Amino acid sequence: MAQPRIVVTREVFDETIDFLGRHCEVEANQADVPLTADQIAARLRNAEALMCSLTDKVDATLLAQCPRLKVVANIAVGYNNIDVAACTARGIMVTNTPGVLDDSTADLAWTLMLATARRLTEVESYIRGGDWTGWRLKQWLGVDVHHATLGIIGMGRIGQAIAKRAGGFDMRVIYHNRKPLAADIEQRLNARYVTQDALLAEADFIVLQMPYSAETHHLIGAQELAKMKPTAILINSTRGGVVDDVALIEALQAGTIRAAGLDVFENEPKLNPGFLALKNVVLSPHIGSSTEATRRAMAMTAAANAVAALSGALPPNLLNPEVKRA
Repeated sequence: MAQPRIVVTREVFDETIDFLGRHCEVEANQADVPLTADQIAARLRNAEALMCSLTDKVDATLLAQCPRLKVVANIAVGYNNIDVAACTARGIMVTNTPGVLDDSTADLAWTLMLATARRLTEVESYIRGGDWTGWRLKQWLGVDVHHATLGIIGMGRIGQAIAKRAGGFDMRVIYHNRKPLAADIEQRLNARYVTQDALLAEADFIVLQMPYSAETHHLIGAQELAKMKPTAILINSTRGGVVDDVALIEALQAGTIRAAGLDVFENEPKLNPGFLALKNVVLSPHIGSSTEATRRAMAMTAAANAVAALSGALPPNLLNPEVKRA
């Protein structure tokens, strides 16, 4: 009996290919040249599984060209690149990779927070440019993270991991979420639920950690930025589009807020050039989960999801379980 066929759209680790090869016929893009939608469709016409990245758009147009497709395994926790409803309508399972990247992504949020507070990219450029001539009392003044107020919007697993780290800095933690956490979790994290407006007004550091969707599009725009302290620092380590980048650039230019640390952007990788002209912003290229151990775990989790679906089992991270009930 022929093995099911899986298409892997971007380069993954050798052990991932080896694992998939024990269960499937694998067509892998190890050259890592981004595939167009037409190229993905051509590869999927005779395939039962797709293992894709967050840059691959899986929509109804693509699915209509893939009659044998049974599972879409996303190598990411977010899945706004996939039309889950369209997959469900065609009986296609959709999976993601939650859990394995929580700590690494939380670490990156903290990296941005600390780097922005202490103006690290500015001072490194200053040294590399040969401009450092000596110590001065008022040189490169930043702001303290310790004992400041941390506001987290989006208190899922990653948000909670960010809050947990705040204890080491003796920070006051407030958060806003679709609904409050259980009392025991709040107590463990020493975190207090507040309205979004209250969080914007009170927090010294505001970290965004929610999925991107139509509901969260431009959650932070000009009106929200105007509610923040002029000394506030905004951290976006979740998804581009949650912040109105044009409004943020204007706020940073005007001094509406002090600074921002950004790992994600609207229309990435086409970065708004306005960011490059600003000194009060720290930029990184969507590397929230990018440690070797975490990325290996993400790829293997996606592979395990795909293999489980193809074997008739319930994938561990199934996003549309109604497919299995149908």
